[in-house]
Amino acid sequence: MAVDIPPILAGLLAKLPSGSGSSVRGDQGSISLSLVLVTVAVVLATSSLVKFVRGLKAVNYMPGLRTPFSPFSLPGVLSPTAWWNPGLSFLWNGRKHHSLYKRFNSETFSVIPWVAGAPLIVTSNLDVLRQIAFGSHRTDFAKPEEMSQALLFWGQNLVAADGDTWRTHRRVVGPAFNTKLYEDVWVKTAEIYAQMVEEEGWASKDTIDVPVVQKLTFQFALLVISRCGFGLSFSWFEPPVAENGGMTVQQALRIITERNMALLFLPKWVKKLPFKYLRELDAAVDTMMKFMKEQVTRRRESVKTNDAGSDAFTLMIKANEAEGSKYALDDSELIGNVFVLLFAGHETTAHTLAASLAFLACNPDIQQEILDHILEVVGWDRAPAFEDYASLDKVLAVFLETLRMFPSGYLMFRQATKDTTIKLPRPVGEEGVDTIPVPKGTTMVVDVVGMEYNPRYYDEPETFKPSRWYGVSKEGDNFTAFSVGPRECLGRRFATSEAVCFLTLLIRDYKLEPLLQKGETVGQWKERVLDATLFVTLGVKDTPIRLVRREKGRA
Repeated sequence: MAVDIPPILAGLLAKLPSGSGSSVRGDQGSISLSLVLVTVAVVLATSSLVKFVRGLKAVNYMPGLRTPFSPFSLPGVLSPTAWWNPGLSFLWNGRKHHSLYKRFNSETFSVIPWVAGAPLIVTSNLDVLRQIAFGSHRTDFAKPEEMSQALLFWGQNLVAADGDTWRTHRRVVGPAFNTKLYEDVWVKTAEIYAQMVEEEGWASKDTIDVPVVQKLTFQFALLVISRCGFGLSFSWFEPPVAENGGMTVQQALRIITERNMALLFLPKWVKKLPFKYLRELDAAVDTMMKFMKEQVTRRRESVKTNDAGSDAFTLMIKANEAEGSKYALDDSELIGNVFVLLFAGHETTAHTLAASLAFLACNPDIQQEILDHILEVVGWDRAPAFEDYASLDKVLAVFLETLRMFPSGYLMFRQATKDTTIKLPRPVGEEGVDTIPVPKGTTMVVDVVGMEYNPRYYDEPETFKPSRWYGVSKEGDNFTAFSVGPRECLGRRFATSEAVCFLTLLIRDYKLEPLLQKGETVGQWKERVLDATLFVTLGVKDTPIRLVRREKGRA
């Protein structure tokens, strides 16, 4: 097999002396190999140095991390976290006391890799976020193309789109997320909760140990999406069997939900590998896509005959039909929006519910305060109604505070589309701003964790304090877990309606306690559990809790 040799090495090899005799040839071979190795080392070192210097110039010599690999590059993710490799978790690990930013005396710093990855500017400042995502500079920045492409698997959609395309999608998709949908979410959440209690066998038990509460919250969120997002209904444990013996839509939806990140972000060649996990995922995609295409046609007809359901998919089609041909989305765009919005919401809600239960379990005083609030609003016997949502603000506060401390979407990326500038506010206590150039192609990383733990915006940011949200009708721009500005998450009220209903029912019925290992203290449990697992999204570690049935009438 022929091997291409880089020109610089070919030139050096051509100048090597020739000769005869085994000894001479042996010495020559040894010298030649050594020279090649030295040359390769020099070339690599020079290349790394050039890359490093260019990176420094690209960020205007801004202070920051200097590392072989970008934390978000494949080598950076796969290599062990160490002093020389910050790893994917470096922003999470640096949240305590905002230590990562104090190190550079700024809320914005650079990351310059000299082997793999592009230079980055990382920020935990809300004013910088406004500039690059929502302010007058927003047209100077766009989502990196490779990230938008991953989100286009199901079709063009609101999350991946920018500019006029985004506005068209927002015009159609927005009306589908309305009070009618949120009321349906509330009703279905209560129904699924009752089904969960019955099918898990909790009704006959006073104490229930749940080794991994995420298994419950992800299953719960899946059923809510199935019913309220797609109008599908299946039981807690047993999905129906397809008549032809193949995969049911419910099974397909479950597989896609559980493996959504693999579906969106694995390279195409990896998906072709002959593994059962990937074959099932491929079959699930085929089943779901066929179903969705059929459903678009059927639901369009039901909208015309005023026989439409109240799930998000149907409401989206209804809103689309009202637009006429000028602004209407095509079928693939409708499908793309349903999947991206609902699957993104599923993961956020499931992770945040699990973390909410963890925080309540290890904060009994706060849990008691929330129980008292629930009893004041709905009492022991009345079923919580959708109309109670606004009054259950302390329950909502638990969800919001948990989402602040464990933001599922913990990173935002923007790339400069042209040479531009941004203004960096100086550290707290210092007046003024510094204007820095941002060359075309520079990637900006918004550190949502750093923003939510920034003492500029929150007092005691490392403390679980739902009270900071009590009575707050609007969280304000400081709260970025649902994004901010025009691109604020459309599924926000969908998620909070589900969460408030679920937490109200569970907290009223059961006292939450940490499920401790032998000899473990509550403090050790917190150290073990209240840490992050992160890849594409961020969540709390596997959470073991104990549920103890409450006696009605005894708070």
